[in-house]
Amino acid sequence: MSSNPEPHSTSRRSLSARRLPLAAAGQQLRQLGALPIEGNFHEALSREGLWPLQPTAIDILQINVGKLCNQTCRHCHVDAGPDRTEVMSRETAALCVEALRRNAIPTVDITGGAPELNPHFRWLVEQCAALDRHVINRCNLTILETGPHRDLPEFFARHRVELVCSLPHYHATCTDTQRGDGVFEKSLRALRRLNELGYGDGRSGLRLVLVTNPVGAVLPAAQACLEGEWKREMKRLHDLSFDSLYTITNMPISRYLDWLLESGNLEGYMRRLIESFNPQAAQGLMCRSMVSVGWDGRLFDCDFNQMLDIPVSGKAPRHIGDFDLSKLQARMIQTNRHCYGCTAGSGSSCTGVTDGSQSLL
Repeated sequence: MSSNPEPHSTSRRSLSARRLPLAAAGQQLRQLGALPIEGNFHEALSREGLWPLQPTAIDILQINVGKLCNQTCRHCHVDAGPDRTEVMSRETAALCVEALRRNAIPTVDITGGAPELNPHFRWLVEQCAALDRHVINRCNLTILETGPHRDLPEFFARHRVELVCSLPHYHATCTDTQRGDGVFEKSLRALRRLNELGYGDGRSGLRLVLVTNPVGAVLPAAQACLEGEWKREMKRLHDLSFDSLYTITNMPISRYLDWLLESGNLEGYMRRLIESFNPQAAQGLMCRSMVSVGWDGRLFDCDFNQMLDIPVSGKAPRHIGDFDLSKLQARMIQTNRHCYGCTAGSGSSCTGVTDGSQSLL
């Protein structure tokens, strides 16, 4: 039984382009639901007095501007790639800006795909920055090495954008295994350019975060311990600096689910997630403080629910054009078995661990 995803191939296509059954969200949910193991997420929450799961506040509007990407990573929960055509329109992006204008949501978190490939990406960043919102961009780093996007580091610095950048490991082998041949060296070149602008130096206010997720059917190691190791090794091996490291658990959906099935690891991995359920991590679930906007403007509790086509529930508005903060704050958050991925061990979210353990660093 293999424990490592096979190396990325430049010819790899998305599940959607290959018309595979797992490209359908319903089929993914059926695969997880059919596993012969005990463990329903809402029951785990009920035992901790957390059901029904509801928001604590909405501090983040996460905007997924599309599934188009310059990479086709083996573990991708979005099933993003160069062959995807789903891209947020200018009209939908403008509705996101209008929702921010009318509501005191302090943080905008822009993601994809490679969000920079959306033709309205720079306009969206400029509009959000003009509203004095804290803008986060989730970047795969290699996009900054492509011709039309080589000036983005300067653009990001000008608008004080926080960068959350994917880098599986500080060694080339692990990174290229998960993301593709040559990705590591391109990522290092992009990081050097960001460091030259002050990103990650701890003084400029230009925040640079690295994100790592495991290669294989394992949970990530402790974030606080890994951050110290990564800072030391990135400086020693590559003379590069960054502010924080986030560890994220691979979610058993989309292309990672496909690999788990192919390698015979699905049942064992799900058992590991369920057995590692952490009530403290459940308290801090990211879906309790955010709303996720899909490329077509539909609203979801989180980016994972978005990819599984599980919309917000009840009387909460379903589209960004109908955004109503009070109704969204009163909604019941939708859950399923995949949610164990966010509560295993120290927890996992778009901002790393959720059980408070990072504060020990």
